Amino acid sequence: MATRIHRYAVSLAWTGNRGEGTATYRGYSRDHVISGEGKPAIAGSADPAFRGDPARWNPEEMLLASLSACHQLWYLHLCAEAGVVVTAYADASEGEMQEAPDGGGAFVRAVLRPVVTVSAASDAETARVLHHEAHAKCFIARSVNFPVECEPEIRGEPAET
Repeated sequence: MATRIHRYAVSLAWTGNRGEGTATYRGYSRDHVISGEGKPAIAGSADPAFRGDPARWNPEEMLLASLSACHQLWYLHLCAEAGVVVTAYADASEGEMQEAPDGGGAFVRAVLRPVVTVSAASDAETARVLHHEAHAKCFIARSVNFPVECEPEIRGEPAET
């Protein structure tokens, strides 16, 4: 099978010039807008620890959201193929970034905590195991250089009487 290449394009525009550009470190906003053709814009900024707006998404949150969403999409796909009927899925993921003495930093780990509800007729163990396969296939998790852990909780719907 031939390798397929997928290309993605986004635009970013800095909106934080308060009139003096970057004349001083404290004199500009970190606000920006991320957009893509035909999609709603995302209001972005820096993490508040780096003088960002806490009401806007920061890059670190978006990286974590990408990991969570990619895992979920693969998981739902694999469940559909395996005959596991998922009726609800929610994730409360967390990530850790470590700052370096030079001011840079890097993520050192992320943990996904999906809570999945499956139909009473579905096999809960299969539902649990499919998280491992979803993680192995996730495009984003395969692209990062830090560990991404998955701590799923599987809940079964009550059987109808």
